[in-house]
Amino acid sequence: MLVARPGRDVSADRRLISERFPRSAAYHPEWLIAGVSGGANALWLTEWLSEAMDLQPGMRVLDLGCGRGVSSIFLYREYGVQVWATDLWFSPSERLQRIRDVGIEDGVFPIRADARSLPFAHDFFDAVVSIDSFVYYGTDDLYLCDLARFVKPGGQIGIAGAGLVREIDGPVPEHLRDWWEPSMWCLHSAPWWRRHWERTGVVDVERADSMADGWRAWLDWQRAVTRDNSTEIDALEADRGRYLGYVRAVGRRRPDATLAEPVVSVPVRYRPTPLLRGDS
Repeated sequence: MLVARPGRDVSADRRLISERFPRSAAYHPEWLIAGVSGGANALWLTEWLSEAMDLQPGMRVLDLGCGRGVSSIFLYREYGVQVWATDLWFSPSERLQRIRDVGIEDGVFPIRADARSLPFAHDFFDAVVSIDSFVYYGTDDLYLCDLARFVKPGGQIGIAGAGLVREIDGPVPEHLRDWWEPSMWCLHSAPWWRRHWERTGVVDVERADSMADGWRAWLDWQRAVTRDNSTEIDALEADRGRYLGYVRAVGRRRPDATLAEPVVSVPVRYRPTPLLRGDS
């Protein structure tokens, strides 16, 4: 049965409606599909992540790796936060047009930036979210320490996206081999993310878990949007949640955490010296 928010008109087009995600159900499937930038339903993942975060109206939120801005618009409309919609691969101008079309230029700001070279002031954001993007850069042992500088002490960092229900120890399972490629070793389980973040001492991890039957949500999205992607669909159907699923993690920046400034250049002065011992 569809669960709709009071006062929201749900379209007769029932594609991509899930009672697990009532906020997302109000959004037209054509609008969502037109803004596709990855292999997951950005609204479902954003709604799921937001349930584990303390997003309050007026907060400044960095939507890191936002793709074409669908998650950013959702965050603004549903939670009243200001969003810096930041991505490297997709055009900020196309993102701006999508923002303008829904009349929220005063609350969602498109930025082109590399996640490893962010142009923001320290302690600027109340929270950071990253939807199905963090695995491309956040597995770096040093990355969380750099990112946390942009969040106020006590602010949250939350990620959600494709991952593993449990780590793959050893060779890739036979039923996943046709789909798996070397870059997919960036996928990890919730316990892996908890350990990866906790050992930095930068955040207190408040949540690290897998979505119940997340593989089904992953499969539903693939069937609805990329029906010709038979290799991935076949892998999900064969796996049935043994390894593949959706993962989220939420950490809160510790006020006592020491965050070293990143080294961006080393000042040196050249001094000529003899090349060989016999040179004067």
